[in-house]
Amino acid sequence: MFSEWKQEKATAALVDEAQALADKLAAAKPHFVEGYAAAAQFWAASYLADGQDLHELIDWPPDAVARFASTAQARIAALRKAREYDSSDGLAIWLHTARAVTEPRVAPAVRVLWQHLLDAGPNADSVAQDLIQEAGLEADQGRRAPKGFAI
Repeated sequence: MFSEWKQEKATAALVDEAQALADKLAAAKPHFVEGYAAAAQFWAASYLADGQDLHELIDWPPDAVARFASTAQARIAALRKAREYDSSDGLAIWLHTARAVTEPRVAPAVRVLWQHLLDAGPNADSVAQDLIQEAGLEADQGRRAPKGFAI
């Protein structure tokens, strides 16, 4: 019974965290949302260069999604420690997406997150392309919601 309560609290915390970010983006200035959208697009291109299509997370085996979430969480912590907040924010979008794949109650908030990113202005795409080129990555497939998360 205690383990069920503990699991419920952990799940509620994941839902609350994703919803808080969705609310933050809803109230944010356009350039702030564009930054998140650009960074998320950069991380999609970065992982795609390593053979992992983040837009297909929903089709990954559960253990691969869990591994991605774990490594993304560690990478976000390292990026924040290095004060690379913009980059860590973009990866956080993908972390929430991975969590939504493993816990369906997180999915509604993540769908709202992706809608905010898709609604971001055109500067998001140009900044993303600059980031991708600076990193020496291949051009990505453009801004889009991952499979299963479009509204």
